[in-house]
Amino acid sequence: MSLDILKTSNEIDEGFLICINCKTKFPIIQKIPIIMEDFVTYIGLRRSLGGRLYHLSTTTVMKKFIKNSLSKIKKMYNDDHSLVEERWSEIYTSNRDSSFYSVIKSTLSDFPSCNNVLEFGSSIGTVSSFLRKKHRNIFCVDTSFTAILYAKKQSFENLDFFVSDALKHPFGKMKFDLILALNMLEIVEPIKMLETMSKQIERGYILLTDPYDYARGKNSVKFPLYAKDVRKKLRSVGFSITKKTNQPNFINWTLKINPRIKLVYQADLIVGKK
Repeated sequence: MSLDILKTSNEIDEGFLICINCKTKFPIIQKIPIIMEDFVTYIGLRRSLGGRLYHLSTTTVMKKFIKNSLSKIKKMYNDDHSLVEERWSEIYTSNRDSSFYSVIKSTLSDFPSCNNVLEFGSSIGTVSSFLRKKHRNIFCVDTSFTAILYAKKQSFENLDFFVSDALKHPFGKMKFDLILALNMLEIVEPIKMLETMSKQIERGYILLTDPYDYARGKNSVKFPLYAKDVRKKLRSVGFSITKKTNQPNFINWTLKINPRIKLVYQADLIVGKK
């Protein structure tokens, strides 16, 4: 990757990451790199986000790039993912103090300090901001620009956020000491997700949670894995499972949607080590 900086302050405010081989440009807007394989499709699925990115852009070059990308959208999708992502960002923000996160933080407190940590599905950064207190470098990935924008309000030197696909993330062959994926298996093919995580750890830890809520209609994964299957797959790619999480280990995850509605999940917690 090469870098084209359009505006900078204490970090790169706006610019492009450019693939040296294919020359594809990945925009950096509001200090957030958007590293999606097909940027046009990405904003095509998020109609209101395209306009928002245009207004958030501060340089003529970036505004031109966004405008040109918007003009290339050929298919208008019925669902605007950005509205859903905005709503869930608000829900996660109002549930930061959930007991679910207390259990996750308590579990993480037992881990040794690590140089490089990767969190998939970091959303608004509830766990990420906790991780940065103990570990050296925290890299966070989520497909929601809106959620990452929420997370970036907490600016720390050792905490970096990227809009990216979990299976096509920007870290290449980089290795990590700890990888987290909280409630990701229901939205990303579980086998591919676990294999991707395994390839990025030679010696280290993984922490997973999932309620195995696979009934998502047309968006359901093709090959779901459940509690025993996930553990079996992890062992096959070189992980041992800690004694405390060797058997299905469900913790409460309650999300308050509004004053009258709550969603109550049972999320399985797994800690693995190589």
